Amino acid sequence: MIDGVEIREALPSDAPAIETLYPSTFPEEDLLPLVRDLQCSLAISLLGFVDSTLVGHAFFTPCSIAGSPDKVALLGPVAVTPSAQRQGIGGAIIRAGLQHLKDAGTARVYVLGDPAYYNRFGFEPDRNVKPPYSLPYAWRGAWQSLGLSDDKSPLHGTLCVPQPWRRQALWTTLGHCRDT
Repeated sequence: MIDGVEIREALPSDAPAIETLYPSTFPEEDLLPLVRDLQCSLAISLLGFVDSTLVGHAFFTPCSIAGSPDKVALLGPVAVTPSAQRQGIGGAIIRAGLQHLKDAGTARVYVLGDPAYYNRFGFEPDRNVKPPYSLPYAWRGAWQSLGLSDDKSPLHGTLCVPQPWRRQALWTTLGHCRDT
């Protein structure tokens, strides 16, 4: 239990509940194709419950950097049911995921999201590793990373993402760059 939230890895039987959570959190966006693809991938899928009710979810997708042996991951999407937002639930899930990745030897985690939100976890703008697609100019500060290893040397290159993330619209559509 972290911050009053029970967090666990998702099971295949959780798929319908996860697929209900995203449209209620992001009614203007169709994230279901990405969510479904990520559920069938090697992504780490963490759920947050309060009083046995699913209230939040986050994906952490293993990635790589071209020419680098370092293990890295991509955070997102993250969803918290609207009635449970601003209560630390998303943060608790993210912190649990970051610890899981650190324990697994992941060197760095990347995210495309609101700097004001992700800064609280230690994410900082990253200009050394490029996202897989060019971002709109206004979003350049939203591309961030967090080092998890003791070696804080910056990595350099382009983030190589698995198939679910190889859709340019995920990197250039306005709604994707906001957070709960």
